[in-house]
Amino acid sequence: MLRPWKLEFEIDKKLDKAVYLQIADTIIGDIQSGRLHCGDALPGSRNLALLLKINRNTVVEAYQVLINEEWVISKERKGIFVSNQLPVLQPRFNKNESEEEYKAEINNGLLINFDDGHPDSKIAPVTELARAYRQIFNRKAKWQMMGYSSEHGDLEFRKAISQMLNHQRGMHHNEHDISITRGSQMAMFLTAQSLFTSGDCVIVENPGYQPAWNAFEHAGAKLLPISVDEDGIIMEDIIQLLKINKNIKSIYLTPHRQYPTTVTLSLARRLKLIELSNEYNLTIIEDDYDNEFHFGYRPILPISSFPELKNSVYVGTMSKVVAPALRIGYLVTKNQELLKKIGELRKIIDVQGDVIMEQAVLQLIKDGAVKKHIKKATIHYKNKRDFVYALLEKHLKNTTDFTLPEGGLAFWITPKVKLNWDTITHLLSDKNIKIIHPNKYGSNETINGFRLSYGSLSEEQLEQSIKVIAEVFIQQSEIKKQ
Repeated sequence: MLRPWKLEFEIDKKLDKAVYLQIADTIIGDIQSGRLHCGDALPGSRNLALLLKINRNTVVEAYQVLINEEWVISKERKGIFVSNQLPVLQPRFNKNESEEEYKAEINNGLLINFDDGHPDSKIAPVTELARAYRQIFNRKAKWQMMGYSSEHGDLEFRKAISQMLNHQRGMHHNEHDISITRGSQMAMFLTAQSLFTSGDCVIVENPGYQPAWNAFEHAGAKLLPISVDEDGIIMEDIIQLLKINKNIKSIYLTPHRQYPTTVTLSLARRLKLIELSNEYNLTIIEDDYDNEFHFGYRPILPISSFPELKNSVYVGTMSKVVAPALRIGYLVTKNQELLKKIGELRKIIDVQGDVIMEQAVLQLIKDGAVKKHIKKATIHYKNKRDFVYALLEKHLKNTTDFTLPEGGLAFWITPKVKLNWDTITHLLSDKNIKIIHPNKYGSNETINGFRLSYGSLSEEQLEQSIKVIAEVFIQQSEIKKQ
């Protein structure tokens, strides 16, 4: 497929500069920065006009400027492509440089399990995936896939991930910055083992994602929890820590949708975080665990997309997109020394990834099946989110606080009074409802809130369980007030 990923552009119609020139200059800038590569297909003029909400003729005029200046070429009946012979080339990369764990519980109709945000496996593109596997094994040169490959994963698959990150998330990477892993948890473990030594400290969000914390501690790092508010991790607390602790080497966070509270890190704090990272030579480990499922205009771009940031490791997963049973994660960094260490460690514990699976998913990307599935899944989860929000408004509005998340597969529910969560989880368990105890999210003290996930549950299960949760919360809130 020529355009497996949607390419995002921004223009400011209030500027004095003509809109068609803004479009042309933006594309030139993306080519020079490496976001767009030679041979990449640009959006069709009609699609780009719809995206930018402008007249199609304006896009056609912008493309004509680019064609005249030889930045792009037009191929009859195919579209507009970045030229292979650019008028000015400023290469950004050296071409020579070399999940979270999914624990499925069998739902026998008795237990309703609120996990930490698993997708609905019933809508996974199983048929398309099976077809991709068949196509692979019907190739003439299929024997070539049966040998050893790079410890960082199949090269063509890494190129596809690179294009996805550059086009959809505003990043500037190529295949030599990427390592494919068996899920994002492996990516976190490899990063921790290769980055930290005993005595290093890492700042983490509190509440936060404990499987990542475990990976850091296993590498010998000490955790420094920082509280989270409605704008994300609190900068003032980070600054105070940096002034007194010289052993801080990294900051780990989930800025797009903070785990577990779902809040988004504000732009002001993102910029301050980049400033602190550069000043103190800190590596930002950015866990972007569910970027694909966004219900608003478009997702917030990752911190790792900011060109000012010097040291970062970006961790993502495709397991939630394709199927949780397929362990597909990836880590991205421009730190080639770190990436080399990660590759050496990968060869010790796993030699290489699953090349055949990577080829199958690559086939889905090229066929457009991944793009189609993401669109279908996003509509599915948005409808389910709205259904859950209506239930929460009906049953839990008076006893809890919650907001409508712009994406992801979970709500964060905070009772208006502090409850005894040992009692809450026990009472719900007696009613065949399982929630994650808040102490699984926090450090030292229990967090007064829980993550209500909806991705893997049916509407019937959600309606049934939310009514029961509301009854328990009302009962326990009344007891607390007495």
